[in-house]
Parts: sequence; C-alpha cells; structure tokens
Amino acid sequence: MGKTESSEDEILVIQYRSGDALALQKLVERWHKRFCEKAFWLTKDADASKDIAQDSWRTIMDKIDTLHDPSSFQTWALRIVFTKAMDWMRSNQRNRNKLESYYKSYDATEEENMDNEALKRNMLIAIKSLPTEQQMVLKLFYVEDYALKEISELLKISVGTTKSRLFHAREKLKKQLKYRNYEN
Repeated sequence: MGKTESSEDEILVIQYRSGDALALQKLVERWHKRFCEKAFWLTKDADASKDIAQDSWRTIMDKIDTLHDPSSFQTWALRIVFTKAMDWMRSNQRNRNKLESYYKSYDATEEENMDNEALKRNMLIAIKSLPTEQQMVLKLFYVEDYALKEISELLKISVGTTKSRLFHAREKLKKQLKYRNYEN
C-alpha cells in the first residue's frame, strides 16, 4: 500500500475519531474484503473469516482511540484480524480435540459394549453346552445368589457334590472361553 492510501486511512481515522460516521463506512469499504481474505488465508473457513472480519471491526471501533499513529491503521487493523483468526483457530482446535476425544470415548464405549455383548452371547452358548446339573448349580449360585448349602438342600445333593459340579462347570467354561479368546 502506498503513502497516498496510508494517508487516506490516516485522514479517515482522524475524521472517525472526531465523530464522522461516514469515515468509518469508507474504512469498512476499503478494508473489509481484505480482512475477510486475510482471515480466510489463515483459517481456510469462509464463514469463520466473515465472522472474524466482523468481530475485528467491533474491536477496531472500540479501540481506535488507542491507535497512537493513525497512519499505521493498516498494520494495526490487520494485526487485530490476525489475532482474532489465531484465537478462532485455537478455539476451533480445542473444540475439534474435544469432539475427537468424545468420539474416541464413544467408539471405545461402543466397542466395549459390542465386546460385552459378544462375551455374553459366548457365555450363554458355553453355559448351554454344559450338562444340566452343572447349569443348574451355576444358575443357582451366580444368578439366584444361593449359598452352597442352600443349593445342596434344593437339589437334594451333598455340599461336596455341589462344590464339585460348580468347580467342573467353571473349568469347562474357562476352557471354552479361552478357546474363544475371552480368557487369558
């Protein structure tokens, strides 16, 4: 940008500071497209670049009185656009990281649920393959939460037999689940 454009900006800034709203309109006409282009160059997001340019104008209007050298409007204003674009990119990256983290945890949860469902299915298949006596002892012990003595009384077998059936049922399940890679 040449000296004449810089001096035009200087005149417009001075006029705006003294209350001429038309001067701001002329600054916007001169710079808004370049602000959008600069923001887009940084963010590669057309919608965000328009928002950044708009937000930059709000900041410029709020802080134009702090601009010590009105002839440096271009550098000062583009620095504001640059800062706003960088803030947007940092915020967008944090949001992207949060989303990625959420999706990863969601995928892990889904995967875990699928693994649990597969384990349940395989467990049911393995249990159904056991002899009926062992199935009954497992069901009473783990599902119905009966004690060994109560199971022996219900099934009219000794406590030793109850323990033996439970032990053998567990061992068979371990073998079957190990075979299906669910047990180490």
